[in-house]
Amino acid sequence: MQWESVIGLELHVQLATQSKIFSGAANRFGATANTLACAVDLGLPGVLPVANEEVIRMAVKFGLAIDASIAKRSVFARKNYFYPDLPKGYQISQYELPVVSAGKIRIQLDGITREIGITRAHLEEDAGKSIHEGFAGFTAIDLNRAGAPLIEIVSEPDLRSAAEAVALMKKIHSLVRYLDISDGNMQEGSFRCDANVSIRPEGETRLGTRTETKNINSFRFVEQAINFEISRQVELVESGNEVVQETRLFDPEKNETRSMRGKEEANDYRYFPDPDLPPVVIDNDYIEAVRKQLPELPEQKQQRFIETYGLSEYDSGYLVANKDSADYFEAAVAAAPGQAKPVANWIMGELGAALNRENIAINHSKVNAAMLAGLVTRIADGTISNKIAKQVFEALWDGAGGVDDVIEKQGLKQLTDSGAIGRLVDEVIAENSAQVQQYRSAAPEKRGKMIGYFVGRVMKKSQGKANPKQVNQLLSERLENRGGG
Repeated sequence: MQWESVIGLELHVQLATQSKIFSGAANRFGATANTLACAVDLGLPGVLPVANEEVIRMAVKFGLAIDASIAKRSVFARKNYFYPDLPKGYQISQYELPVVSAGKIRIQLDGITREIGITRAHLEEDAGKSIHEGFAGFTAIDLNRAGAPLIEIVSEPDLRSAAEAVALMKKIHSLVRYLDISDGNMQEGSFRCDANVSIRPEGETRLGTRTETKNINSFRFVEQAINFEISRQVELVESGNEVVQETRLFDPEKNETRSMRGKEEANDYRYFPDPDLPPVVIDNDYIEAVRKQLPELPEQKQQRFIETYGLSEYDSGYLVANKDSADYFEAAVAAAPGQAKPVANWIMGELGAALNRENIAINHSKVNAAMLAGLVTRIADGTISNKIAKQVFEALWDGAGGVDDVIEKQGLKQLTDSGAIGRLVDEVIAENSAQVQQYRSAAPEKRGKMIGYFVGRVMKKSQGKANPKQVNQLLSERLENRGGG
C-alpha cells in the first residue's frame, strides 16, 4: 500500500520586544538564572498582568504580511496545566479569538510553488526552562524566560513531506526577520517548531492519528524528525498496530523520536477568558498605521532583484532568503556598480563556502561587502584573473589587508603585456608539438575543447597571472597559423 504523509507545523517565535508580554521585566537572553523574573512572571498573589502594546503591533504586522484576517476583537485565555517551570499553574494564551487567522504563505520546492494555509497566529507567554544537566538527581528551574512574548504560528495540515515542512519553516523564519519582530535565533530558543505528523493511504481524505514532536530547534532536525516519524508510523500500521496520539521528543544523537506523554486535547487545558485581561480591540486606523510600517518583503525584494539587477529567479531567491545576505549583496553592488551577477556568484560561491566552513553568519563575515566589491572590481578591470581572485579572497579572509594591498604585496597583478604572453604561448607551442599536430588535424568543431590543454600550460608558466582572454586569443591565432610552432 502507498502511504501519504500529512504534516502541520506549530512555530513558536519569540518576539523581539524590550520587555515581556505582561510585565515590565526585561526580555533578553543570557542573563544569570532567575534574575529577569518579576512578581508578575512568578505568579505571586495579587499581581495583575498588563498587555504589552508592542506585542500586539508585531502580531498585526505578521498578519498583514501573510494576507491574514486581523481580529477586531481578540481575547487572552488561561490554558491550565501543571509543569514545574510554569509558576502560575496556567499559561496566558489565546484560544477561540486569536489576533491573526486565515492567512497563507507560498513555498517553492523543486520548481513547484504551493500555497500553505496558516490557521492562526496567536499570542502567548513563554514558560520558564527546566535544567537537568549539572544537577544530579534534581531538576533546576530558570524563570528568566517565563513571560517572554511568543507568537505561535499554526499551519493547516497542507504539507506532504519533510522537505515541504522545512521550506515553510524557512519561509516563516525569513519573514519574521524581515519584519524585524524576532531575531529568529534557534540556538537561543527564539524560533522553535512542533511538528504534527500522520499518515493515511493515498487517495484517502480522512486524517489519520497524529503525533506531535515538540521543540525542534533546527531545520535539519525538523526534517530528520518528520522523516523518522513517517517511517515509524508506516512500520507500525503495516505490522498490524495502531498509531497512538501522543507528544514525542526528537533525539538528534540517535536520530529518532521517543514518547514523552499522551497528547492532550483542547478541553484538557480548560481554556477560559483571562479575567485579569480585557479583550484587545483593534480598529481599522490601527491596522492601516501598522500596514504603513511594513518593509519590503522577501517576495517583493526578489522581484526587484530580478528586474533591477538582471538576476535569475534562483540567484535572487537565494539572496533574499536571508535578510542579511540581501543587505550584504546590495551594499556590495552599490560599491561595484554594474557587477551584480559577479557579486551574487561570489556570495553564493566562495563567500558562502567560507561562512559555512567556519559557521559564521554573513553579517559577521571576515570579508565585508566593501571588500568583496573591491575584489570584483579588480576582476572586472583586468587587474587580476578569476583564479587569482580566489587567492586574494583567502588572504582577505585571513586579514592580510585590503584588496589592493594584497594584490601589490603578493605580486598578483594580472599579466596583460601581449608581448610577454606571446612569448609564453610560443614556448608552449614549441614544447608540445604532438598536441599541436593533433589540434591542427582535428575538425574545427572539436578544437574549442582541445585548446584548453594549451591554455592550461600557458597559465601554469605564468603562475596563473596571464590574462586568460589574451591567452586564448594568441593561442588561436598561432595554432591556426601553420608557420607558427
